[in-house]
Amino acid sequence: MKTALMSVAAAAALVASGPALASATVGQPAPAFSATDSNGRSRSLADFRGKTVVLEWFNPECPFVQKFYQPGAMQKLQADAAKAGVVWLTINSGAPGKQGHLSPAEANAFIRANGVASAAYLPDPSGTIGRAYDARTTPHMFVIDPRGTLVYAGGIDDIQSANSSDIAKAWNHVTAALADVQAGRPVGTPTSRPYGCSVKY
Repeated sequence: MKTALMSVAAAAALVASGPALASATVGQPAPAFSATDSNGRSRSLADFRGKTVVLEWFNPECPFVQKFYQPGAMQKLQADAAKAGVVWLTINSGAPGKQGHLSPAEANAFIRANGVASAAYLPDPSGTIGRAYDARTTPHMFVIDPRGTLVYAGGIDDIQSANSSDIAKAWNHVTAALADVQAGRPVGTPTSRPYGCSVKY
């Protein structure tokens, strides 16, 4: 598995796509799904009714994902969310044979080696969950409130780069959305432009 950051030129060639959603619409009930996690446990969105849920689309070989994982920034977001009672689900919709696809065993090895702190890692090799949410990039982020309503969809932050040094300067849309949900406020920025590598369906 590749772990080194790709060159700036290669990163620039990767996809940044718009926020329009197909099946998943902000302000509407989040699409239901079920999957078997990397530990063989059945997981369903309905299991987490009454809790705030974050969905994070993931590809370990994408430099935009590495931007957040290699310095530990994504793991800190996951751990902070867990402390606040938020359920964070990491989803990989990469098809077998495509870049970033991991078997459950490979996923668990990555989780152990990198201190991943999400509640569960959900392989989605058929792309069923990804297409239901119109997940286009890695990362592509979604926040679902305790009522099951999709309240945020888009990029993780507002600086569209693969450079980890930009994290501290960026406005983190997910952190802001979670704060709004916790405070009982409407999410101030419910959609934004997702950026990163294309999901490898």
